[in-house]
Amino acid sequence: MINDTDMKHLRRCIELAKAALDAGDEPFGSVLVSSTGEVLMEDHNHVAGGDHTQHPEFALARWAANNMTVEERSKATVYTSGEHCPMCAAAHGWAGLGRIVYASSSKQLAEWLNELGVSPSRVRNLPIEDVIRDTVIEGPVAELAEEVRQLHIRLHVKR
Repeated sequence: MINDTDMKHLRRCIELAKAALDAGDEPFGSVLVSSTGEVLMEDHNHVAGGDHTQHPEFALARWAANNMTVEERSKATVYTSGEHCPMCAAAHGWAGLGRIVYASSSKQLAEWLNELGVSPSRVRNLPIEDVIRDTVIEGPVAELAEEVRQLHIRLHVKR
């Protein structure tokens, strides 16, 4: 169940996605929050330079693996503007992170990009549940998904 705290962190993810877009990158942003509610790390996409593995969810998983105990990771929550891609879902699973909450789904993104005439990615869109198990996953959040959609429209209209 999405609560006010979740919405606050998801809104921050969208702010980070806007910052990525303003910096010339794809609009994705993520926040790692401890079990006590402390924001531990936040990041946005850094793929514009050509390294398409520079997703914020992957960066958060790597940071968590290097800076948190196994127990701390399992109780943490990753918030993100868009559902994890398969690479990021796997990183999340391997790092042993806990709950995932996302504003928009990979299915929604694929539909939006198709409407914009953008060619599909080389990597298949898979729901997180098809990549990792034993993780609480919540999303999409209808009242925020449209904001994320508008960011992707801005990105692809500029191109």
